[in-house]
Amino acid sequence: MKKLSSVTLACFLATAVGALAETYPSKPITFIVPYAAGGQLDMITRTLLERMREPLGQTLIVDNVTGAGGSLGTGRAARAAPDGYTVAMGNWNTHVANGAIYSLQYDVLRDFEPVALLPYEPVVVFAKNMMAARNLSEFIAWLRANGDAASMGTSGVGAVGHVAGILFQRQTSTRFQFVPYRGAGPAIQDLIAGQIDFVITGPSIALEQMRAGAIKAYAVAAKTRSAAAPDIPTTEEAGLPGFYIGVWQGAWFPKGTPKDIIAKLNAAVRHAMADPTVRERFDSLGLEIPPAGQQTPEALAAFHKAEIEKWWPIIKEAKIKAQ
Repeated sequence: MKKLSSVTLACFLATAVGALAETYPSKPITFIVPYAAGGQLDMITRTLLERMREPLGQTLIVDNVTGAGGSLGTGRAARAAPDGYTVAMGNWNTHVANGAIYSLQYDVLRDFEPVALLPYEPVVVFAKNMMAARNLSEFIAWLRANGDAASMGTSGVGAVGHVAGILFQRQTSTRFQFVPYRGAGPAIQDLIAGQIDFVITGPSIALEQMRAGAIKAYAVAAKTRSAAAPDIPTTEEAGLPGFYIGVWQGAWFPKGTPKDIIAKLNAAVRHAMADPTVRERFDSLGLEIPPAGQQTPEALAAFHKAEIEKWWPIIKEAKIKAQ
């Protein structure tokens, strides 16, 4: 049998990849969510998939793979075939913090092909309802006077709320005890019960409790107010300029996935995020959809790299380790 020349082989492979992209998707696509069902990333994924089924014309499956701060599910996605049928749904925790905290068998930046930046939410400083402080400045003064007894709940070691708390301590010269929970939901429940003093978390998990008067909000860690809760001042308005941090979400393919396939999924994601019903749903939860110019694979790649460069030194200096 004659051997194929390198040129012939290259042409054959290019034709095969092109044919694959033209027929994609030809079977169900699995979206790996590395957290339990019902969480923020799970909710965002399921909301988007409802509107992505039509342009893709296939069954879209959510696979919740939990454990190790999201690294188990993310690792499974990294090892999947780069054929467009496994998507890694991730966020600040899985694709930034975990790379600085865990000894991973994959690289959070180099082992993935970016697809699109998804809804983002700046965190909010929430306190128990019986807290005497009326605003952020008074609350910071209270922490300085009660640091030995004060407590802040987090959704886990190294999670965005935990790192936000470390940054908050540095910028306010305060101290308090961190109390880790198995998610933001249980932390909010203990905040309502008065078992902890405050949390720093995304508004989507706590706005209903705030509106019901069960907890209070001091400031949103962003340069602009949240459309879902316009009465909450920004940290700059509340007297803490420069305290900006939030939870962002993203979608990735395994490294090596063809660009044409990436483009098709990106188009489906953008279609879903432009849907009025989806936008209304996200707005009500305090989730901000990125501007059109930031919804490209290239924009996610640049943003992801910048976030790693910003946060890894802070996490490593704090010596945060997996537990």
